[in-house]
This record gives sequence, structure tokens and C-alpha cells, in this order.
Amino acid sequence: MAKVELKAPVVAEISEMLDGAKAAVIVDYRGLTVEQDTALRKQLREANVQYKVYKNTMINFAIKGTEFESLSKHLEGPTALAVSKEDASVPAKLLYEFAKKADKLELKAGVVDGTYYDEKTISVIATIPSREVLLGRLLGSIQSPITNFARVIKQIAEKDEAPAAAAE
Repeated sequence: MAKVELKAPVVAEISEMLDGAKAAVIVDYRGLTVEQDTALRKQLREANVQYKVYKNTMINFAIKGTEFESLSKHLEGPTALAVSKEDASVPAKLLYEFAKKADKLELKAGVVDGTYYDEKTISVIATIPSREVLLGRLLGSIQSPITNFARVIKQIAEKDEAPAAAAE
């Protein structure tokens, strides 16, 4: 069997993994212990993030002509690919948090919602709160003035009722 025939299914697997993905982050996992790697994979799996180690040439073939092509300049050394089709910030967040505990794990780069980020900026993306948290904060900031206004009106109404009740 020719080498191309052996490589085509792997390239197709990576392409399928990236198809419809909201985010893809590549990391250098060199130096992780088996326990650390197992814990990382478990965290990623629980968050519905696909994580797999591929040869750089296979990733390179799969990302050619896609929005993930900018990752090709970081495909050196051992590379693992983390992909999420649900939440764009989850792979970066989980990998960033895990890298704090396992200093051997290095974020190389990522593509989030079609935008390329290098090692430094993918770390910044990882520290941004999730969409749900940001929406909750927005809702809280909108509700706060209304709630305060309602309290003041209620206090005024109660204050006006007290002298009226005493006068009777």
C-alpha cells in the first residue's frame, strides 16, 4: 500500500475534526507525565473538546486552504490538537488552566472563531470569562439601576403611608 493511501484517512480525520469547529488550539505536550496527560484528556473530554496527537505533516495537509492554515507556522516538535465545535473559548481556557499546574504543557497558538492568535494572545483569550458569564454580568448591570429605583419608590411609598396611618 502506498504511503499516500495510509496518510489520507488521517488527513480526512483531522479535516472532519476541524469541520465546523469554533476553536482549535495546538499545544506542545512534551514532558507531561502519564497521569497529567490522562487528567488533561479527561477534563477536555468532559467539556466536549476533541484532543488528539497528530503528526505535524498530517495537520499541515488538513489545514491547507482553511481558516486554520495560519497554525502551520507553529507545527514544530510534538503537537497535540484540541478542537471544540460548541464553545469557542473552552479549549484555550482548559489548556491554559492546566498549563498553570503542568508547566511542561505549552500553548503554541490557536484559531478562535476564525481569528488566529499566537501563544501570548491565546493566553489572553483563555482568561476572558465565558459568554454566559458575560451575559449574566450584563443582565446584572442592567437590572441594578431598575432594582435600586424600585427600592427607593417603595421606601417613599412606605414613608408616606406611615404618617397617614398615624393621623387616623
